[in-house]
Amino acid sequence: MSQVCLVVGAGPGIGSAVGMAFAKEGYGVALAARNAARLQPHCDEIRRVTGRAARAYAADAADETSLRALFQQVTAELGAPEVVIYNVASAHKGRATAVPPQQWVEDFHINVVGALVCAQLAAPAMREQGHGTILFTGGGFAHEPSAPYASLSADKAALRSLTYSLAQELGGHGIHVATVTVYGFLQVGTHFDPERIAATYVRLHHQPRGKFEIEVIYK
Repeated sequence: MSQVCLVVGAGPGIGSAVGMAFAKEGYGVALAARNAARLQPHCDEIRRVTGRAARAYAADAADETSLRALFQQVTAELGAPEVVIYNVASAHKGRATAVPPQQWVEDFHINVVGALVCAQLAAPAMREQGHGTILFTGGGFAHEPSAPYASLSADKAALRSLTYSLAQELGGHGIHVATVTVYGFLQVGTHFDPERIAATYVRLHHQPRGKFEIEVIYK
């Protein structure tokens, strides 16, 4: 089995671009989202361009059981992921005084708890191998909160904090945990082209032990 990159929260933006970037590095790619059928064109393109294995999987980032099943299926079919990318975001607009508490909890579960679950599922095999990479897609709201996006701002700050905690815990085992903090809106043909951003994920993965960056601010 080849080296495997799993992208949770794949789609037409950063997710599929990261999948393509790692396939070009020789990785088999697993793209996961709630609707696997929508990922098939991206998988087809990855296979056409790179010749690497690329498979689509259905998974709900808000459901621990679904994520656990995803990791089991990917490991059985492709191999244990050496690289795990969490690229999920629940971005409901609303100011802090207006967001219903239950919506706040649901957003946090998707934006932060799902990332934690993926790290917990990936870490055992990576520890055993003595290496691995876990990368989270962050956002500028982690540093500069936006009142109209209160829950997303809080969640991106929490995700950044989680990244640093995991990096401190797992770095000694050779596992690189980092966040790519994207300060801007995606637009093809600009500095914020998903393909350009994807190159940052690959660069982080190739950093040697002892020189792991925990955060790259992309702006």
